Parts: sequence; C-alpha cells; structure tokens
Amino acid sequence: MISLPPGAGWFAGQTVAGLAEALRDGRASPTELVERALAEASRLGALNAFVTVDGPGARAAAERAGRELAAGVDRGPLHGIPVAVKDVVDTAGLRTTRGSRHHADRVPARDAECVRRLREAGAVIVGKAATHEFAFGPTGDRSLSGATRNPYGDGRLAGGSSSGSAAAVAAGIVPLAVGTDTGGSVRIPAACCGIVGLKPTLGAVPSDGVFPVSTSLDTVGPMARTADDCLLLWNALTGRDAPAPDVSGARVGWVAPDAVHPADPRVAAAARAMLEPLSVRDAAVPEIARLRWAYTAIQSGEVHRLHAARMAAAPDLYDGEVLARLRAAGRMTAEDAAAAREIRERVRGAVTALFGRFEFLAMPTVPVVAPPLGARTLALNGTPVDVRAALLAFTSPWSVLGLPAVSLPAALVDGLPAGLQLIARPGAERLLLAAARHLARTASSVPSPS
Repeated sequence: MISLPPGAGWFAGQTVAGLAEALRDGRASPTELVERALAEASRLGALNAFVTVDGPGARAAAERAGRELAAGVDRGPLHGIPVAVKDVVDTAGLRTTRGSRHHADRVPARDAECVRRLREAGAVIVGKAATHEFAFGPTGDRSLSGATRNPYGDGRLAGGSSSGSAAAVAAGIVPLAVGTDTGGSVRIPAACCGIVGLKPTLGAVPSDGVFPVSTSLDTVGPMARTADDCLLLWNALTGRDAPAPDVSGARVGWVAPDAVHPADPRVAAAARAMLEPLSVRDAAVPEIARLRWAYTAIQSGEVHRLHAARMAAAPDLYDGEVLARLRAAGRMTAEDAAAAREIRERVRGAVTALFGRFEFLAMPTVPVVAPPLGARTLALNGTPVDVRAALLAFTSPWSVLGLPAVSLPAALVDGLPAGLQLIARPGAERLLLAAARHLARTASSVPSPS
C-alpha cells in the first residue's frame, strides 16, 4: 500500500470491513459516518471531487440505516457506509449534471439500476462525484464543475473520466465510489490517484440509467482504497457474493509497455516489481498497438451519433475541447469501424489463447504519473507525447476486447502514484480482485523507484 496523500481525510485510515464491524458493535453509527464524510467533503472542497453534496438526503438515509440495524435488519457489509456516485449515473431526486451545461439543472426521477442496488445493500449516497463532461475524456479537467485536482499534488490531474470518484476515495472523503469505464475511465483516475479501480466485463453490471459514451464498450465499476473494499462494493453492484479464489500460484504474462506506447521507465519498473510474488513471463499480444486505433474507431461512431443532434442544436453549451473531440469522432467512417471490428476479432483469438497459458496479463495502467492540470503534451523519454493518447494507451486495448481489468497502486514516483493493471478472461472479476489483494499484501515492502 502506498503512503496516503497529504492531509488525507478520516476514511483513508479505515476499511469497509472495520467500519461495518464498528456499526454492529455500537462503536459507530451510520449518522456519525455520514457526518464525517460531509465534514471531509467540506474541508477538502478545493479538490473539486464533488459536483453535488447531498447533506439532507445522506442524513436521512443514514438515520434509516441506523434504525434498521438497531431493529436487527442487516443488509450486508455496506449497510450504513457512505458512497459517492459518478455524476453520469442517475440518482432519483438528486441533481445529475453529466458534467455539462446541457444538464446543469437536471434532476432524474429514477435511480440507475446500480444505484438501486447500492440502496438495497444499505449504502448511503453522500453526493455526486465530478466527471469529465459527458464522461468523454481521460483527463478529468473539462467539466461544468471545473477540474478535479489530484490529492497527491494540487497542480496535477486526477485522471478521467471518473475523476471525482477517484479523488474522493484517495483523499479519504468517502471509503467507496462508483465510476464508469469505457476506455479507461475507472482505471486511469485510479492509477493517477493511487486507489483500486475495477473495469468489469461488458454487461456484468447493468448500465440502465447511466449516460452512455459508447454502448458497446461502457461499463460500471467500483473504486476503493483496497481490493478488499472494492470486492465488497462489487458484490453489492452484482448482487452476488463468493469467496475470493486462491491466486498464490497464478501465472502472469507481462505485456511489454513499449510495444503499445512509450512509458516512463520508473512507472514500468514499479508496475513490474509489484508482480514479483507471482510467476511472471513475457507475453506478446499481436497487433496490440492497433487495438488502440480500433478502440477509437468503434467508440467514435457511437459517441458521435449520440451527440450529433445536441451538437447541432446547442454547440455553445459544450466545453470547447470536448466539442472538438466529438466533431473529430464524426470523421471516423463505417468502413473504419468495420476494419476495427476485424482487428478486434483477430486479437481476441490470440488473447484467448494466451489465457490458456496465463491467469492474468499485466502492464502499467498508464505510462506516466498524473500530468499537470491542463497539460496536453508531455515530454516522455525526451519525446513530446499527447497526454490524452498516453493516458488511454494501456487501458483502451482491453476495453475494445471487452475484458475485465483492475488497476492497483504500485508505488510513488516523484511523490505521485503509479499503477499496475491486471487483465483476465471474461467474468474473472473476483479473480482480479483476489490477485490485487495478494499483491498488495505481499509486495507492500517494495520501495518506490527514485
């Protein structure tokens, strides 16, 4: 586990299991936990992790949770636990802006299905976490609510698009948050902010009530400080529970980062060092660099169709950078998308074969630590690179294949988190989280690269 960010809030020193035990033996109450979360949200407001903090709603939900627990009604380990929800996910009666001036005052009438499941599990929603506008960007600094700041460095990006969810958890404002991931929107900010973020198999969590980016790629995923906490949130989102599998003998295929995109060698070394407790061999994924283009081609057609009428009617309500990227997406053709799908099927066959040899594939989550706020180019190994392309480079290939992947903290590089990404076969989310837990426990003594 990497060290906490400066000034971290109370929840950064807690586990969900520990909080749940305290709630049941009378050492804490849901109301007390909510008041702590609200106080930390106020104290750490400069991070801009939240678009809307729902004090009245959270207090009312906490009181209900307390009454239920006192009456012997136990909804599980999330009962009475504060949670943040990304602002593209509908919450009944609570403003959901989607990070855009188009929806600045929008209040949904119904909960998204994932939110309904959270409430059924007894979780207390304290507010809506900031998102890149329409969840369409990996930097987390283009939004109605402004840029989210990284808790590890005031002048650094939190990553996107689930920027507020990652920052709120990393800073210890809440112990858990829900994000969404199309091409890396859970994993990128998780890596930048030093937490655990799971991108599940496509369709593993219903996306009803979640504003889409690309319907063939969008997923809903849990974010937490630890893999154990992430698993508890995953169980609530899926409505299923199962023991964590044993991964001590797992085989890992290391995918060379430079085969995909240039990487900071210190970030790559930190990620590779985390794998030392497992059996690791090199793994070659054919055409993996072309998967990055395939992701863009498939996503572009879907996101442009979704926004075409809105762009024509009210282009001035978009952030300028987001509008430019949406217009660029419209230049991808149907032929491009067809070629991308052919690439995807070829590589999917090769990766399926690799999973006959390995339980996991692994590489850094992103090739760099969190860039400066507003940066769009970055010097990497003496060469300028595009920040947005770099942030998406190691996550989008697995998204286009529909595979589950988890990002976990590896080390601090220049005081900023670097992440390790594990990828597994479809449906292996619990296996991924078990591996993340195993590595965090056995590799916690690995020093940060200098």
